[in-house]
Amino acid sequence: MSGPRHVEAGAALAALTYPGLIDALRDAFAAGTVTAPLRGHYPMADGAGNTNIFLVMPAYDAGAYAGVKLVTVAPGNNARGLDSVIGLYVLFDAVTGAPLLTVDGSAITVRRTPAASALAARYLARPEAETLLVVGAGKLAPHVIDAYRAVLPRLRRVLVWNRTADKAAAVAARSGAEVAPDLAAAVAAADVVSAITMSKAPLIRGDWLRPGTHLDLIGGFTPEMREADDSAVTRASLFVDTREGALHEAGDLADPLKRGVIAAGDISADLADLVTGRHPGRRSAEEITLFKSVGTALEDLAAAAFLHRSGPA
Repeated sequence: MSGPRHVEAGAALAALTYPGLIDALRDAFAAGTVTAPLRGHYPMADGAGNTNIFLVMPAYDAGAYAGVKLVTVAPGNNARGLDSVIGLYVLFDAVTGAPLLTVDGSAITVRRTPAASALAARYLARPEAETLLVVGAGKLAPHVIDAYRAVLPRLRRVLVWNRTADKAAAVAARSGAEVAPDLAAAVAAADVVSAITMSKAPLIRGDWLRPGTHLDLIGGFTPEMREADDSAVTRASLFVDTREGALHEAGDLADPLKRGVIAAGDISADLADLVTGRHPGRRSAEEITLFKSVGTALEDLAAAAFLHRSGPA
């Protein structure tokens, strides 16, 4: 028996196209047949004064596919000239147990993460949204822009803000966007704000948000991380990728929840509720919506299965 084929990063990025991947995530959330336990989260000292994180993210869909993403987050890698997030995905046939595919884990992550936010935006952003602001200029930023362009037909202007202006300029040049010099002014001008930082102090203030804004918080994935302040959280209708993950792992919700600023019942819906129509999504043009994702292994499994079905790279 031949072994699983391996898909390198470049081939995986080329095959994981929008809007096809967004539709694949929609179908996976709608089916409700995937089991995706909370990720295993294991801190490890790197011997150089940093704490790395080892993440193990399994998921399975009985009768179809099973898979696991193995990821390391190594903050010290920036000084080593390496990516700070490195990983591998392994896809199995859930019937025979045979391994089908191994894929560069970072490629899976940088495509499926924006796909989940773009899927949410189909239901939560105003259809006439014209201006997108991306807060953060890391590896995900160009992919976020690509994903939003696939779901917002009237999008005509993209702004990029980053603490380091040169990094914002690099993303803007690559993606046909503009550098936003002032964060407050950019938030106030945007119809959709997508934050992809690892900030531990809120960057986005609720009093900057115009009525009708959709706020997408991607970056924070631990209880200590905050991208938006309490005012943004309390002004908005709250949506999540999964309740369990977002309420336990995402500081933007877990922190105000712990302090009594919000209650678990304030979460309007998750992605499964939105794609199945159990919740209608945005209810008015003036409503401020907030989508918080921390990522779920369901999304990785859906992306790997989509890649497998696309055939040899």
